[in-house]
Amino acid sequence: MLDWLYSIVAHLIVWIHSGLSLVVPKDSGWAWGGSIILLTVLLRLALVPLFVKQIHASRKMQELNPKVQALRKKYKNDKQRMNQEVMKLYQENGANPLAGCLPLVVQMPVFIGLFQTLKRISDAKPGTGVFALSPELVQSAQKANIFGAHIPDTFLHAWGADPKSWSAILITGIAVVVSSCTTFFTVRASMKRQPVTDDANPMAQAQKMMVFLAPLFGLFGLGFPLGVLMYWVTSNSWTLAQQHYIYSKYPPLGADGAAPAPAKDDKPATGLKARLKKEPEPAPEPEPEKAKVVRNQPTRKPRSKRSGTSKR
Repeated sequence: MLDWLYSIVAHLIVWIHSGLSLVVPKDSGWAWGGSIILLTVLLRLALVPLFVKQIHASRKMQELNPKVQALRKKYKNDKQRMNQEVMKLYQENGANPLAGCLPLVVQMPVFIGLFQTLKRISDAKPGTGVFALSPELVQSAQKANIFGAHIPDTFLHAWGADPKSWSAILITGIAVVVSSCTTFFTVRASMKRQPVTDDANPMAQAQKMMVFLAPLFGLFGLGFPLGVLMYWVTSNSWTLAQQHYIYSKYPPLGADGAAPAPAKDDKPATGLKARLKKEPEPAPEPEPEKAKVVRNQPTRKPRSKRSGTSKR
């Protein structure tokens, strides 16, 4: 059913392998391993806009988090009304809780396609092609090795072989450990830089789940071909570097949905940044005091003066 997806991934590997064959021997593990690494890098470059969109979506969710918590408190006894009000708040502010999951959703088809392609290359019989790979290319990929480990090799297959290939066991075992560690540190770094998120945010739920599943990834990785592990390690390493760069430009918000306060030891901004900062408004000048108006009250004259008669 997904053969079209596997064919696309196989075509990409063949095209990249053809280009690398001009530099390194086409039957070497470096040509096939390099094809997988370059495929990963090209994919991650294409996902950079989605990653930036994920950052903006995360910041928008953090900004709305105080309002969401207020709605949860207000309608805590009516979950249906609470969900309606929360979704209304998201729509009015242009926030999408699912936007943060886009990079992961796009990566999964490539991961599945690469896994199935390498698995079928490993299981292919002599003279059989796999998707876009001719029988000659399949045989070349099966025999290509890196430090004694073949691209389609898995840890379990190398361990169960008779006689055992200790070089394949060592290389695939190291790849499993590194892929597991990079998965854990990638998710941990993402959650550390996003301390304030709504519990109902699917991205936050997926991150919390991945933190617990990352150590278990090593158990699944024991059955992954070396080529898939190379893809996973490259992708995670790229994500770690990309997170560090992007989050340095878009620092996480504080608990109240506001940008964090600058550190005390920050140097004063100079040049263009200083001009862009809002200058403090001058204090209003005090109004001049109005001159007091003195009204002369008429003095009370003696009765004799008022009547005009002489005083006796």
